[in-house]
Amino acid sequence: METDHHFAVDLEWTGDRGEGTSSYRGYSRANTATVAGKPELLGSAARVFHGDADRWNPEELLVAALSECHLLSYLHVAVKHGIVVTGYTDAATGTMRQEGDGGRFTSVTLRPRVTISAGDPELATALHGEASALCFIASSVNFPVRHEPETLVV
Repeated sequence: METDHHFAVDLEWTGDRGEGTSSYRGYSRANTATVAGKPELLGSAARVFHGDADRWNPEELLVAALSECHLLSYLHVAVKHGIVVTGYTDAATGTMRQEGDGGRFTSVTLRPRVTISAGDPELATALHGEASALCFIASSVNFPVRHEPETLVV
């Protein structure tokens, strides 16, 4: 069964310093993303692209989306296979190659560190493949999403 789900985000550029985009360095990359009923998400460009390092940039958001999607998919498959997860952290990284004025991500590596209290540790590690296949975000990108999982037993 196919089902469409729709997601809406409002985005406002807040970086006009009074002269608009009259020069490349004359404007801020500041923006605010909102979804009804949720805290605002303050965004900007990455610092290397003249952005504000105190705000989220699109590249970080993409890596975060892949990491969170994998987490949620992994928790789902863990339940299905009798793995009891009691802790999960990830130290995700992404690589973007700049090509002239543009560029693209070439890879993202997720490093999930999963703590389990019940179930087979080898199966728990292997389930990252199944979780990756179920992740909506990973299925939507055109670069490899790699996994370097670690499983701990308590």
